[in-house]
Amino acid sequence: MAIHNKLGEEGEKLATAYLQQKGYRIRHTNWRSGHLELDIVAESHDTLYVIEVKTRSTAYFEHPKDAITNTKIKRIVHATEEYIHRYDIRKDIQFDIMALLPNKHGTFDIEHIPDAFLAPLS
Repeated sequence: MAIHNKLGEEGEKLATAYLQQKGYRIRHTNWRSGHLELDIVAESHDTLYVIEVKTRSTAYFEHPKDAITNTKIKRIVHATEEYIHRYDIRKDIQFDIMALLPNKHGTFDIEHIPDAFLAPLS
C-alpha cells in the first residue's frame, strides 16, 4: 500500500474514533456504490452526517480542507443521493469536513468543520 494511502486510512480511523467520542453513531466508513465513495456516514439525533476526511502529511502546499473542490463536492452529493435512496433515509443531511495534520507530538491535529458545504442545486 502506498504511503499516502496508509496516511489516509490512518486519518479516517482517527476521524471515526473522534466522532464516536463526540457521540456520533457511525453507520458506514468507506461506503461505496460503483465509482462513488463516502468516507464516513454517521448519525446523531435527527441528522445524517456525511463526512469527507482529508489527511495530509503537511500543510505546506495546501490545507487539507482546501482539497475539497467543486467537482469533489458534486461527487460527494451524488454519492449521498445514492446512499439516501438505498437506505431510505428520511433525515436532515449535513456535509462536514475533517482535516487532519500531524503535529509535533507525534499525533494528529483534527479540525472538524461542520456544515462545510451545501449540496449544489441541480
